[in-house]
Amino acid sequence: MSVLMEFAMFPTDRGESVSHEVSQIIQEIKTMTSHYKLTAMGTVIETDTMEEALEILLRCNKVLEKLGSKRIYSSVKFDIQKGKNNRIFSKIKSIENKIGEVNK
Repeated sequence: MSVLMEFAMFPTDRGESVSHEVSQIIQEIKTMTSHYKLTAMGTVIETDTMEEALEILLRCNKVLEKLGSKRIYSSVKFDIQKGKNNRIFSKIKSIENKIGEVNK
């Protein structure tokens, strides 16, 4: 099974720039999986199970709690498909096969 999860998570009580806090979240993700892609608006992760994806969310939330965040914003989307894997890259490759490179 392939669970694609796209999410954004950041504290809302830290002012205009939250790159320090977000970088700590990404550092935590790096300890849990190599199947992720950081974008300007969030992070996409691929796991084998929904439980693994939810564990990543929980641990990222705990990172912000440990940093003293009192209010945390989270937005999450899932795309779950049985019998597939490596969709974090293959979905992009499918489009590129049709129209050429899409990320510059």
